[in-house]
Amino acid sequence: MKTRIVTAAIALPIVIAAIILPLWWREAVWLFVAIAGVAIAAGLFEFYSLTKKLELKADAGIGYLSMAALFIGFVFDAPAKAPELLIATLAGILILLLITQTFRFQKDFSKMLTGVGVTMLGVLYVAFLGGFLVAMRVGFETKPELSTDLLSYFFLIIFGSDAGAYFAGRVLGKHKLAPGISPGKTVEGLIGGLIAAAGFAALATATFFPELPFLYSIPLAMVLAAFGVLGDLCESAMKRGSGSKDAGSIIPGHGGVLDRLDSLLFGGPILYFFARFYF
Repeated sequence: MKTRIVTAAIALPIVIAAIILPLWWREAVWLFVAIAGVAIAAGLFEFYSLTKKLELKADAGIGYLSMAALFIGFVFDAPAKAPELLIATLAGILILLLITQTFRFQKDFSKMLTGVGVTMLGVLYVAFLGGFLVAMRVGFETKPELSTDLLSYFFLIIFGSDAGAYFAGRVLGKHKLAPGISPGKTVEGLIGGLIAAAGFAALATATFFPELPFLYSIPLAMVLAAFGVLGDLCESAMKRGSGSKDAGSIIPGHGGVLDRLDSLLFGGPILYFFARFYF
């Protein structure tokens, strides 16, 4: 627990600085982009490490190349400014993957489908979903601080609901939420997390994000928190399938990068497209 607190005390100020510094120094936008890029690459590495334990033979080289291509697209906000280019990139990745794996598995085609599947899943799960965080940072120019407000709101909701779920689960938790997937999660923890998300959303609207009124900020926060839990459960299922407690050990007291990204990956696209339609 002590290690977990110390790590959070070091990491959180860096993340917060990467989010709010562009308010005063525009070039600091790239600090968040750089951190996101490193996190996505590390998360993809951890995903492929999980598949390796099951001898699924993902092609990590093609995976990282695909990640780089998608990342560049998200840096230029391809989902909004060039959606056809994003679709073309995904089509190109799939075609390249199928061609390369056809020759890679020519000695044993029985492993080809699983190799293609886990390689592509890693790209879509970590690089594609994670890319929306980058697009959220660079893609909103209707007012100078909108990207900062969106990211501040998002991380406040996700981390706040996670903390609320943790403490509610420890104090009140009696009914298991999904014992076959994540034995530590409880229904009471889920409710506590949703309540915390609503509270932090109200705080965000009342302080730094009045452009997002309570009518939208609170329900949106509860949706983000719920999908954060679902993202956590999905990643837990992957870890259990590979016989791993954590996706990695790069973050002392917190496990791997993917263990921290899991709640963000499902929520990022939701908030991004909500903001596209709302603002």
